[in-house]
Amino acid sequence: MSILDRFKLTDRVALVTGAGKGIGRGIALAFAEAGADVVCAARTRGDLEATAAAIEERGRKALVVPTDVLVSEQLEALVAEALEAFGRIDVLVNNAGGTGPRAALATSERYFEMALRFNVTQAFLLSKLVIPRMVESAGGGAIVNVSSRSSDMVQTSFVAYAAGKAALNMMTRNLAVEVAPKVRVNAISVGGVETEGLAVVLTNEALREQFNAGTPMKRPGTVEDVAAAALYLASPASSWVTGKIFQVDGGVNSPAMSVPVPEL
Repeated sequence: MSILDRFKLTDRVALVTGAGKGIGRGIALAFAEAGADVVCAARTRGDLEATAAAIEERGRKALVVPTDVLVSEQLEALVAEALEAFGRIDVLVNNAGGTGPRAALATSERYFEMALRFNVTQAFLLSKLVIPRMVESAGGGAIVNVSSRSSDMVQTSFVAYAAGKAALNMMTRNLAVEVAPKVRVNAISVGGVETEGLAVVLTNEALREQFNAGTPMKRPGTVEDVAAAALYLASPASSWVTGKIFQVDGGVNSPAMSVPVPEL
């Protein structure tokens, strides 16, 4: 086997949440190019169908499963449909998540708890559902959680989101120890990537210049930058890697820019 062969996912089955847009779509397409069939989950069917069509253009099979990851019953149905269609699950990417900026003192109890559920609880619940099925159907597998540098950098207006992603990082590390060596669990701590979520910054020339100036690599990330890391962590190339948080962030050690908050 050549070194490049270790990055292949030939005939493996990957389940990707948030696969309709942005990073999730980029990961789904990268996995298809590496030889995987992909189960695509997100809330919007139209987005999923567009991703599925692009996967099929790459010569692989795609299954569209509209899913609200906040609803446990829908997570159960997602896993059941994946197994019914393909008979196995080799890779899970917990990409769905995200919470908008909100000043700490304007963050309600409901908003904070929703951020935790959306950014860590649902990923844990889906992992818990998938891990036994991975072992039964494929003998093992890999989980990739999509986290954020907000998890470990102090950043105004992101108290809820940061708490959720920090919890996701620790969930990744703890879970990895319990399910090794059959299932590997890692996370990607993502910096500012050129998706809809960063559009308000990147479509404003002054804000974009400020963002680039605060990033050592002098540009925002692309979905392909993250997808390449996800492919490494999902493939046999990383067979001796588990419980790790990979920072893919353009080299930042502090936020490239801050969201202003009202003074007390």
